[in-house]
Amino acid sequence: MIFIAVKFTVRPEHSASWIERVEEFTSSTRAEEGNVFFEWSRSVDDPHQYVLLEAFRDGEAGARHVESEHFKTAMAWMPDFISRTPEIVNVEVPGTGWNAMAELSPRG
Repeated sequence: MIFIAVKFTVRPEHSASWIERVEEFTSSTRAEEGNVFFEWSRSVDDPHQYVLLEAFRDGEAGARHVESEHFKTAMAWMPDFISRTPEIVNVEVPGTGWNAMAELSPRG
């Protein structure tokens, strides 16, 4: 599985509407064959930073994502909305998705 984490720092005037702005990109990516997950979170330390966690079944699915029209469209408009170059971690990991954490579970 290809696992990717990206930190997007958004210009302050766009940070409140970022999730709405990426809605089409998000739904289109989630609908891709080979997409495992595509999840946005907002930083608790920086209100203008969003973290995207995404995974694809394999390198081929990841390559198809980067070649998709919705990816190209997002890359075309995002430079006007971000305040710095995104930071990324992109690794291949064993597995097919999220697993249960062995060290913690709810009581009772």
